[in-house]
Amino acid sequence: MAVVSYPVCSDGCSHNRMALKPFSPEEAKRIVQVLQKPAVFLNMTTDWQALHWTAEHLSACLTEKIQFRIGKRSEDMTPQFETECSYIEATIKEFLSWTACDGEVATGPFHDYHSREYWAYADYKYIAQLFQDKPAMFQDVVWSDFGFPGRDGHESTLWVGTQGANTPCHLDSYGCNLIFQVQGRKRWHLFPPDDTACLYPTRIPYEESSVFSHINVLRPDIDKFPAFVRARAHTVILQPGQVLFVPRHWWHYVESVDPVTVSVNSWIEMDLDDEARIGEALTRTIVCALKSSPSQDNTDHWLNPTEDGVSSHEENIQYLNLAVKAFTNKRQDNAEIQSSPSDRSRAEMGLQDCNGQLKTFPDPSCTVPFGANLIPVHRTQNLDNNCSFMFTNSSHCQSGCKYEPSGDEDLYQRSSQKPGSLDTSVDSVGMQISTNDLLDFLVHPDVIALVSKLIVERQRELSS
Repeated sequence: MAVVSYPVCSDGCSHNRMALKPFSPEEAKRIVQVLQKPAVFLNMTTDWQALHWTAEHLSACLTEKIQFRIGKRSEDMTPQFETECSYIEATIKEFLSWTACDGEVATGPFHDYHSREYWAYADYKYIAQLFQDKPAMFQDVVWSDFGFPGRDGHESTLWVGTQGANTPCHLDSYGCNLIFQVQGRKRWHLFPPDDTACLYPTRIPYEESSVFSHINVLRPDIDKFPAFVRARAHTVILQPGQVLFVPRHWWHYVESVDPVTVSVNSWIEMDLDDEARIGEALTRTIVCALKSSPSQDNTDHWLNPTEDGVSSHEENIQYLNLAVKAFTNKRQDNAEIQSSPSDRSRAEMGLQDCNGQLKTFPDPSCTVPFGANLIPVHRTQNLDNNCSFMFTNSSHCQSGCKYEPSGDEDLYQRSSQKPGSLDTSVDSVGMQISTNDLLDFLVHPDVIALVSKLIVERQRELSS
């Protein structure tokens, strides 16, 4: 057990407060750097003041209205994206009053939404903005325990929801993720990056740094998305006090299990984010260009509410060039540091992190100390007791899901090989490609990654 000392927290406790932790900050960071699969840390937050951040406690600290996303409890087989939800402004106190109605008609901002038919979610709330007049609360979240000095609530987001509140299945383009569960339980359904083809990625609705899935994880349409049966689900129910680590590019669908849930997360930056920003800039440029063009099938709500608005093509190209320039400059700086004799020792130890502190690269051969205080998230055979299908032992992706054409698609391929055989009628065999379908192909993560590498390679040629 590691003995760790902490600074004063918001309730005025001593600077000399000591606590027993299963891992020291250095050990925890090494684990995070080595882990390739999700895992849950236990007994790392026993003295965090943020453990008291229940919805009731937050209602007293935060009296201003915040935005809640309202979703309908549904049995549909399609995901309920944020563009399909309603939004209201309410205080956390009003939110708690609504949850206590137990099916009765509510008053106030929630009066149009029966709690048995709808769920509510205050998601993606930046703590730095929520508590800008109470900065001492930032110290209640102690990410420095995980080896990230100076990182606290200021670099975190808050999530408050009811049972059924969920985040559609997606992957985050940047960084890795640490999630601290405060109140209630949340069920996480996670899928490895190699399962991307099984999850039918889409950038509609568009949100920078989020790649959504066409799949409703709990009620998948297997006829429409057959490859999903080969996806390798890893499921865990996160309990209060626990911290979940989600590695880079792991897909996840998250749902609240209990009547009220509160969680805090922080996205940890990674060196790979520099190249990912090129891909995101490229994606934005393509999506905005196609979705801004007048078309009969471009009448949908394609921009996620989290986005400020549609940027112009000129702005997007400028953003792309800035991303390429930043990546190129950083790569050149790293090369100079590693090649400089005077900085040889620094090169051996590693480069500086985003805080300007010297970082070390973990030995990939190091074993992860799984045990009572670090639990791996294992693969599960079925997603949920209410799920409409079961995974089979023989159905899984080894290095990604292979495309297997159906009989109809095979028929179309054979007929299209004959001269003059293309049928342009509405009833012709095969899919009618819409703008959104085209975007699913053009900005598929694999395509964007390839184009990003081509841009980087060309930039390298011009710079040499």
